Amino acid sequence: MADARFFTRSGPFTLEQIAGEIGATLQAGDPGKTVVDVAPLEAATADEVSFFENPRYKDALAATKAGAVIIAPSAVDLAPEGMPLLVTNAPYPGYASAALMFYPHVSADAAGAISPAAHVDPTAKIAAGVAIGAGAVIDANVEIGEGSSVGANSVIGRGVMIGRNCAIAANVTLSHTLMGDRVIIHPGARIGQDGFGFAMGPNGHQKIPQLGRVVIQDDVDIGSNTTIDRGAGPDTVIGEGSKIDNQVQLAHNVNVGRGCVIVSQVGISGSAKLGNFVVAGGQVGIAGHLEIGDGAMLAARTGVPSDLEGGQQYGGTPARPMSQWRRELAAVAILAKRKKKKKA
Repeated sequence: MADARFFTRSGPFTLEQIAGEIGATLQAGDPGKTVVDVAPLEAATADEVSFFENPRYKDALAATKAGAVIIAPSAVDLAPEGMPLLVTNAPYPGYASAALMFYPHVSADAAGAISPAAHVDPTAKIAAGVAIGAGAVIDANVEIGEGSSVGANSVIGRGVMIGRNCAIAANVTLSHTLMGDRVIIHPGARIGQDGFGFAMGPNGHQKIPQLGRVVIQDDVDIGSNTTIDRGAGPDTVIGEGSKIDNQVQLAHNVNVGRGCVIVSQVGISGSAKLGNFVVAGGQVGIAGHLEIGDGAMLAARTGVPSDLEGGQQYGGTPARPMSQWRRELAAVAILAKRKKKKKA
């Protein structure tokens, strides 16, 4: 059970409600049975729901005291006889959805609470159920949708638009940004500031006005201390459902497609374009004005100096197909062993 000092729990919910929310079929259980929390298999009690996906934990499944288990059809026979099962082809995403029922991103307790220590410009449009923390600044003509929250000391710049049920943590700055619904921004993120654009010359470097915006579509998650620059003319765009880790840098005019995953310390240079469902591992570097095709997967520390086709895995610097990169690494290891033997 999550520590109540830090997490506010919703519920309880019936198994029927959970099944409907996660798209599961209830098997061997009372639809009206209520559960009050989520928990791991080994710790779950009769009023908590758990999940099973990894065969490594089949012994924990056999011994669990959970009130219900979210499980795949292929694993049903491994569960204790008579246990209520929430059967779905995607048990882990199902568990995530169930957990969000109990622990939503925006706490119901905080809904509608605007701290007297916050500054909200009178021209701002704040919808019902919006929470704003102490020290936050909401500038002129900002619009914040129903059920969203803004953490302590965050600054929402003039004209920014925030959708419904968004969660903006403490010490975030937002400017020149249009945001969809259910977006999560973690502490310290900086979004919408100037892109790094200069006309360089022998007598100095002339700053180029950055006249674009940052457009963040629905269901995006942006990690702590990540920076996303606004466009120079075209917008910087983060596609629906993309997840961005901590300490990522996205330069001006970058276009990230739908469902992308960008891991910690990735740097993407200006005007690069990622297709849908691209995965970039930790510390990947992508040069400017490139295109990465749909479904491409880049191993950690891959350096990308040229366009990459979609649907493949890449590694190394410069980036090359994963199979080629692995062969090269194996060949280098063999050569090193031979050299060591010769010295011996």
